[in-house]
Amino acid sequence: MTEVSNPQLLSLSESAVKRVGVLLENETDGVMLRVAVSGGGCSGFQYGFSFDAAKNDDDELIEQDGIQVVIDNMSLMYIAGSQIDFVEDLIGSSFAIKNPNATASCSCGSSFSV
Repeated sequence: MTEVSNPQLLSLSESAVKRVGVLLENETDGVMLRVAVSGGGCSGFQYGFSFDAAKNDDDELIEQDGIQVVIDNMSLMYIAGSQIDFVEDLIGSSFAIKNPNATASCSCGSSFSV
């Protein structure tokens, strides 16, 4: 059963949990998935994913199925209520964010506008 510490902030799909778990196997203990939003991309804002061992004072920590995700409050403002998914199709695989706040997104799904 999936348990999210704060689902109104951000959640992960089952496939995202599995993929992040696999990627974390190659990282040191205590590393978390960092999600960020920055200006750029063809629609105005773009998503960023990285691994980070530190939680900053302005970060929110979301825990789901043993995966820890950190996101700064400024980024969270743009993607609150979103779900991170891991998608595999014929042209490749990638993380995608299902963002209810986005008013438009690019065709590749890596940038959005609000």
